[in-house]
Amino acid sequence: MMTHRPLRFIRRGQTAALHDVPPDRTLLEVLREDLGCTGTKEGCGEGDCGACTVVLGEERDGKLHYSAVNSCIRLAHSVDGMALWTVEDLAEDPLIRPAGPAAPEDKSITLHPAQEAMVQCHGSQCGFCTPGFVMSLFGMYQNHVCHGQPITRALAQEELSGNLCRCTGYRPILDAAQQMAALPPVAVDEAQLLRQLAQLQAPAGDGTAYLAPTTLPALLAARAAHPGAQVVAGCTDVGLWVTKMHKQYAQVLDVTRAAELLQLAEDEHQIRIGAAVSLTDAFAALVRQWPHLHSFATRFAGLPVRNSGTLGGNVANGSPIGDSMPLLIALRAQIVLASVRGERSLPLEDLYTGYRQNVMAPDELLVRIIVPRPGVTEALRAYKISKRFDDDISAVCLVVNLDIEAGVVRRASIGAGGVAATPARARQTEAALTGQPWSSQTVKQAADALQAEFSPISDMRASGAYRRTVLASLLQRFWLESLGQEAVSVENFRLEAAV
Repeated sequence: MMTHRPLRFIRRGQTAALHDVPPDRTLLEVLREDLGCTGTKEGCGEGDCGACTVVLGEERDGKLHYSAVNSCIRLAHSVDGMALWTVEDLAEDPLIRPAGPAAPEDKSITLHPAQEAMVQCHGSQCGFCTPGFVMSLFGMYQNHVCHGQPITRALAQEELSGNLCRCTGYRPILDAAQQMAALPPVAVDEAQLLRQLAQLQAPAGDGTAYLAPTTLPALLAARAAHPGAQVVAGCTDVGLWVTKMHKQYAQVLDVTRAAELLQLAEDEHQIRIGAAVSLTDAFAALVRQWPHLHSFATRFAGLPVRNSGTLGGNVANGSPIGDSMPLLIALRAQIVLASVRGERSLPLEDLYTGYRQNVMAPDELLVRIIVPRPGVTEALRAYKISKRFDDDISAVCLVVNLDIEAGVVRRASIGAGGVAATPARARQTEAALTGQPWSSQTVKQAADALQAEFSPISDMRASGAYRRTVLASLLQRFWLESLGQEAVSVENFRLEAAV
């Protein structure tokens, strides 16, 4: 008989302990239905609208790390051992107090600056989306304002892109994001909270329904012993299977507690990204090496999804419209699969055998992604075409990586998404480019090869003909940008916005 390990987290300065929480119950269900915290709203149920946003706090390297996440697709047991804040907690948490030399003796607060700024800037009308916006603002406050970092308009737009508003409009909400720093400061008593979190690190009890091993050997042993358990990481896709497809899972294997899968290391030759590293942190590591990838990275869903989702989860999921895979294919990434029998590595594009199918054995897990660091002759561009600029699924994703030396393409790596049953490497197009002079004629021939290489389907996002046209246009755009013509034509601008 499976047992449900007690779920424990810190809320309002106290330890909350919940018993008999099913392994597939979402955090939002626990908050609204079990705890009666109805301030957190249920909107889309798929991590798209942000009305359910809450903030998690966890210890990392002796410091408190804050993440705004979607509670609707986050499994409740995944927050075990963390701190949790909802919109109802900000003015009620005794660990959030006035700060600074002018702080009053009364340590209570009426409204948090995230809430007060929304009031002052008239950032709410119907109020349904407001709790989610407030919590995203709270995350921004902790991660930026408390560290003396300014919140620019661009930063506010990026970090609020996972929250949707249908009546107020975004201008007053963006104003509120910038207004927070001008209000009397408050601070979380992090020293006290870290002490409380340390007391939760020991397992509260034995459980076999929600497995969360803390080491790689234990994780692989659990995978071998429980092949029927549903593997989850950030749960940004499996969560939809629960909320939209009403699937139920009697046993869940969470990979995000294994220390080895949380490691992110760099040396002079490569970047090694553990499979459980969040998309936020993984993209940050890639952007440090390829700064122009910043816009592409921030267009991967919204910040709450990137904070929960993991790079390894996106790769293992194998969706043909997962944006990280075309990028990693173009970067010539290798993946490492592991089981109790040992490890093996292979190029990422060789992982997939069909739509959401891969070569992993039943007892294997993806544990690491290895990305070579950029070479001096490397020219890389990543393009995402979607109906909305922010927080949308790609109609086409194309990433082109060429080594051009003395006017000749010495090596080509091209990853494509949204144009086949799996994320794909455009090998025929690479062959059309390799060894050829980097010229308009070569680009035209390669564009023809790229169009012929894929036969994309038509669906609600785009027609197959449109996708093939976009592929050729993006390769032409790459050629223009390589010549320094960064200002693209009106036609190419429309392709990027997908108007």
